[in-house]
Amino acid sequence: MRSEKEMLEIIISAAETDPMIESAFLCGSRAVESVAKDVYQDYDIEYYVKDIKPYWNNKAWLESLFGKILILQTPDIMDDPSLTAETGSKFTYLCIYEDGVRIDLTVRSAPFADNGEPYIVLLDKSGKLLKARYGDESIYHVRRPSQTEFSNCCNEFWWCLNNVAKGIARDEIPYAMAMLNEPVRDMLNKMLGYYIGTLTDFSVSIGKMGKYLKRYLPENIYAKYLKTYSVGNAERIWTAVIAACKLFSDVAKITAGDLGLEYNIDEENGARRYIIGVRDGEYNHAAADYTDS
Repeated sequence: MRSEKEMLEIIISAAETDPMIESAFLCGSRAVESVAKDVYQDYDIEYYVKDIKPYWNNKAWLESLFGKILILQTPDIMDDPSLTAETGSKFTYLCIYEDGVRIDLTVRSAPFADNGEPYIVLLDKSGKLLKARYGDESIYHVRRPSQTEFSNCCNEFWWCLNNVAKGIARDEIPYAMAMLNEPVRDMLNKMLGYYIGTLTDFSVSIGKMGKYLKRYLPENIYAKYLKTYSVGNAERIWTAVIAACKLFSDVAKITAGDLGLEYNIDEENGARRYIIGVRDGEYNHAAADYTDS
């Protein structure tokens, strides 16, 4: 695998020798000083160009710069097949190369527009931008929640559990697992983020999909978090659901206390009563009403 030094030299050289490219930037995790580097990090690169047409859906151009591509995704035209070089202002390539290097390259119509996220100026032919690090990584940090944001997170967590319970009861395991691992887990991760914020004065990010939770959660809480994952059978999903309920409840109460917020225990109790009722078949006496006579 090519080193970061080698890759940046190639990326900068390609921009320097192409008269259509006006500037080049390194974005994403490699532009954030606090993120530990490893061989799996993407190179999030942006080229700002005078005319986007030569770079539009041009795999041959990419391979001439960086080598043979193993797998490629072009999200702009996947999302909108009607988009063309005449109507689009950017084109993004997500590429993995033969040596394992991944480059997420976005070609944009000039001029450069600052979106507030961290970036490093690799090349600026205009000379108007300093070749330095820009942006503030605090844009990614967990934000202190308002009462409304905190309450909405709690409500969404407890509400969506009803769909998990019904999915298990109907033996619709794919649906039950999707509900548990998407809306329910999203809110669990958000609450754990709020909790981590109270421990760190809201000075860190938990990363996409909570990938940094292990860094900041106490070891015993992270162990409990791992127990909220399940495999595809009803008994194990129920075990994960109960673990998620316990963890969310404990952390939400601690967080509410630390931030001076109110926690709606009646909402939790109502949700718990319903899902346990589903699990225990409490509502099955009404089943005859829905069968053919």
